[in-house]
Amino acid sequence: MADVSVSEPFPIFLVANRYLIHDINVITYIRRKYNTTGVLIGSIPQVPQQNVFMGVPLELMPEEARLLVEKGVAHIVDDVKAHKDGLLLGLSEEERKAYTRMLEKQGLDAARAAQKRVVNRKEQSLQKLVQKNRGTENWNDIPDDMFSGPRKSKSKRKTPSAPMTPTTDEEETLFGSPANSFPTPAVSRPPSALSRASSQVKTPEEPLLITPTLSYPPLQLPTPPTTLDTATLPPVPRSYPLFAYLHSKDYFLLPGLRFGCQYTAYPGDPLRFHSHFLVNGMDWDEEINLLDLVGGGRLGTGVKKGYLIGGKEGTGEEVGEGAEAGVRAFCIEWGGM
Repeated sequence: MADVSVSEPFPIFLVANRYLIHDINVITYIRRKYNTTGVLIGSIPQVPQQNVFMGVPLELMPEEARLLVEKGVAHIVDDVKAHKDGLLLGLSEEERKAYTRMLEKQGLDAARAAQKRVVNRKEQSLQKLVQKNRGTENWNDIPDDMFSGPRKSKSKRKTPSAPMTPTTDEEETLFGSPANSFPTPAVSRPPSALSRASSQVKTPEEPLLITPTLSYPPLQLPTPPTTLDTATLPPVPRSYPLFAYLHSKDYFLLPGLRFGCQYTAYPGDPLRFHSHFLVNGMDWDEEINLLDLVGGGRLGTGVKKGYLIGGKEGTGEEVGEGAEAGVRAFCIEWGGM
């Protein structure tokens, strides 16, 4: 499969304080080039109730979004504001009509495809029925006694005047038609069920209602800023310097909720490696509870990982490429186990 080019900076959409990426090409691009995996949160339309195999969009941690913005490869787009500005100010009347016509065409195509699927299922069902009843496919070969009434039972007592052999009139009455009656038409095979089903196919006139899954187009993406504005950067916790430091060492960092920590650090792609560290970041002058060290060390050793803590000397409020500078990390292992 050929690599799809992704133009930088790409948009990260801010929706209800969550940072989302909807483009699958961008998702694979940042995973391959920037060691950023995020978490897929979209449900599958066919199985909306399961939560094991998720799809797009991809949700980024604030730390991941800020790191990409500081590298200059992404920019934050306020999704609500962009939609309001685009719908009220960005689209002319002709563009709105063209977009409406495009939705109607998509709905009509969807209606035709749905009608075609219904007809195909009906033809398959009728074909199975024909194959099942193949023995009576030729209706002219059906025995004549199937169309005659039930035979009368012979009476035990016979009247003396009843002749032993039927007369010509009786034979003509029982087994043949009178001379002045119309000829009985031959039983013909009914029209094929498949031909009837095919003849009843009608082209749908009403289009299905289509819910658009894309906003760009018809809307236009906001122009990315030329300079880094610290006021628009995503707010991050105090563990961000340690996050940026480990990321600069080519670690993949995922949320560590399952292990009771802030991050889990992988030496490579999480699909290929197990995590090596349980990571907790803190301020440089912050006091550490001894029970936290003991609990973290025992937990890390129990799951065959190291318990890593660290922070940045100083205030830790610097941004840009040097955000990970001055960070020191310490790994703790519990030797008593």
